[in-house]
Amino acid sequence: MGRTSRKKRSTLANRAIIASAALILGGGGLAAVNVYASAGEGSSAPSHGRNWQPVRQASTIDCPEVVNEIPEVPDPARAEVDRELAAMDTQITDAYREFADRKDRMARDPQLARNAVLDPLKARRAASIDRIATAIGRNAQRPERLGSLAPCSLRADDDGGDEADGPADDPTNEPTDEPADDGSGGDGNGTGDGDGDDQDQGEDQDQDQGGNGPEDSDFVDIQSVQPNVDKPARLRGASRGTFTTECGRNQNGKFNPDNVIAAPGVGNGAHHMHDYVGNQATDAFSGDDDLAAGDTTCRNQGDRSTYYWPVLRLQNGATENDADADGGGKDQNTGEIQTPSQVTLRFAGNPTGKVTAMPRFLRIITGDAKAFTNGDANANASWSCTGFEDRQLKDKYPICPEGSQVVRSFAFQSCWDGRNTDSANHRTHVAFAQDDGRCPNGFRAIPQLVQRIVYDVPPGPGFAVDSFPEQLHKPVTDHGDFINVFDDKLMRKAVNCINDGRKCR
Repeated sequence: MGRTSRKKRSTLANRAIIASAALILGGGGLAAVNVYASAGEGSSAPSHGRNWQPVRQASTIDCPEVVNEIPEVPDPARAEVDRELAAMDTQITDAYREFADRKDRMARDPQLARNAVLDPLKARRAASIDRIATAIGRNAQRPERLGSLAPCSLRADDDGGDEADGPADDPTNEPTDEPADDGSGGDGNGTGDGDGDDQDQGEDQDQDQGGNGPEDSDFVDIQSVQPNVDKPARLRGASRGTFTTECGRNQNGKFNPDNVIAAPGVGNGAHHMHDYVGNQATDAFSGDDDLAAGDTTCRNQGDRSTYYWPVLRLQNGATENDADADGGGKDQNTGEIQTPSQVTLRFAGNPTGKVTAMPRFLRIITGDAKAFTNGDANANASWSCTGFEDRQLKDKYPICPEGSQVVRSFAFQSCWDGRNTDSANHRTHVAFAQDDGRCPNGFRAIPQLVQRIVYDVPPGPGFAVDSFPEQLHKPVTDHGDFINVFDDKLMRKAVNCINDGRKCR
């Protein structure tokens, strides 16, 4: 993408902020307490004629994740269900924009928050949920309890920090020489997202990304993190080989804000921009036939797989040519997109036995783009720095020392149910290996995709991955997506290399 303009970057540190409200929808009511606080000044501040008390500031919208509660979706209903789920993401995005544009006013007038944001959002979500239930009910038993998921709430940036930003257990049992995805440095609590003043002047100017994150507390010096990577033991009979596919670094600049897995047929279904390597035909409207016929950036033309992940942007004052586009500035993703300095795509084995071929067009999503509000149960990205990859972070971005580069990595699910190439929630057809390295009952081991993406960015805070706007660009929301389009010959080669203990390309 071309760099089109420059603008002055606002700083994060030592700026006066308002912590102006805690707004929570629950028990049928909306509670609000107005607050004035000044960073570094404690709670002693002008009262402006009000009874001010220090509380955390409402900074984002938190909605239950409907897709996780949907039962098995009949094939005839899947397209309609996927469209409605994507529409619900757009509803949250639109509601967040309304909230962010008038956050300070809503802090002083909680009824405005209910009338302008929460109640309309609930009504739109209820209508989509009803359409989902109706579509399923035409071909199977209608789900009747989804309606309870319609209400959303406003929450403070650090609400539920232990749930959303805490470290997760390592689910990957990564058997390769790369660091496993297990562990975290720092605590999981933010500090709120810094408003301007009580007259709406300079509101949200103390944040990068147009006022919705990241913030200083989202970063930690990697040198302050203790080594936390444990490699799983390999048993006799383990598949110790690897197959590496070379597909470039997206030097050709293929980007779009679609998600053909989670929101097929919906433009801007991700509300953030993705980097793509491999298949060049990938967008929201790509079917299996399109992918099979698509060009690929992979050196081995037998690999037409799609590999994609949210772009990483640098808040250096430069803007992209998507500054006024969907997935970019319209969805509060701003800054200069960074081309990775290195991308490694490696398929590894299982520490307890052989792997079997993955089916063509298998779809896997790893990590959770909404982990800040959903909690970290499905979070699965690791952040580190070159030279320090025995120290892995889940809920913080790393500050790397001079000469070291930022590393983000994903170890994908490595167990398959043996039947389905996708599932209603895009998760239950695949699974992570258990702590002992074995696949759960009913699942079989397949080659495990391990993505390692390296960036040469200046040391210190000032970068972030794209995200849904209400997720505030938190590092825990990082995620990766994969569609297998290996031809049969190449998949057999990969499986044989892995099972025979060889390293192949």
